Amino acid sequence: MRKDHKFSKSEAIKFGLTITKRELKFFIGIFVIFILVNFAFNILAKDISQSFPFYFSIIVTIALSLVGTILQMGLIKISLNFLDNKKSQHIDLFTTHRPVFKFLTASILYGLIVFAGFILLVIPGIIWAIKFQFYSYLIVDKEMGPIEALKKSSQITKGVKLDLLVFSFLLTGINILGVLAFGIGLILTIPTTIIATAFVYRKLLSKTSGV
Repeated sequence: MRKDHKFSKSEAIKFGLTITKRELKFFIGIFVIFILVNFAFNILAKDISQSFPFYFSIIVTIALSLVGTILQMGLIKISLNFLDNKKSQHIDLFTTHRPVFKFLTASILYGLIVFAGFILLVIPGIIWAIKFQFYSYLIVDKEMGPIEALKKSSQITKGVKLDLLVFSFLLTGINILGVLAFGIGLILTIPTTIIATAFVYRKLLSKTSGV
């Protein structure tokens, strides 16, 4: 039997902000790592494109995608660690690499589904984007396969799609405020919204039977 499937938007954002303020130095370190990795790959890609055949650029692009995916999975793992009251380290960004190909496969499927939805008069694309959005968390958190994760995301978002849409608007608004604060505010708003999203994921998952 399904339980009450609602979640508190304010509670999620408040939790995200509390963790971010408490761990602000940690998240500044995360920002620095992302900037350095991105800078290094941009320099590498530029040098290779000028000095090596075209297929080397393709290899670098693939490598960059893999690293970006690993970093994305690492961020999800870190956000879940905070929810579980576990200590996180910067190295955690790079250690959640085992399901990388599951993650990439699911991301491609998710992108195709959402793209198809937008072709069908936009609205289905928005609905499907919300419906399947937690596939990434399920792969990192529960080590599900791509199809299983997409199906489970569909299950846990049933009945709360409008709430999730409003929540996404709230998070976007928060990050816009971060941009308006000369961009520096993003150091506070991005971690807040990432952790708030993880909070909602766990809340919905806990309210779904058969987990």
